[in-house]
Amino acid sequence: MAKHTIVHVEFPAKDPAAAGKFYGELFGWKIQAFDEMNYVSFDTGEGAGGGFPELDENIKVGDVIVYVQTDDIEASLAKAESLGGKTIMPKTEIPGMGWFAWFNDPTGNTVALYTGKESV
Repeated sequence: MAKHTIVHVEFPAKDPAAAGKFYGELFGWKIQAFDEMNYVSFDTGEGAGGGFPELDENIKVGDVIVYVQTDDIEASLAKAESLGGKTIMPKTEIPGMGWFAWFNDPTGNTVALYTGKESV
């Protein structure tokens, strides 16, 4: 059976660069900006890392998004739907890194799935 560990956490921000600066200084996290995507990532040094996506029509302040590792995004989405969940973003490529998708659980929480390029 595949492990489904938490691999990434996102904290939406109006200004991803400012959020990265704040958390980098607060916790000593390594911060990296991806200007072409207006995205800032963090590396805690241990455990799951994450990032600061910019707010948009799908992401608002307070929408912390947890990414769970899976070997098969489509199968995980199908199972989530069979249990009452709803796919809100289908499998999408992150160039050079892997793929992700989002679903809502039956209570409305958004959860993300992730498969790294090395997992394929």
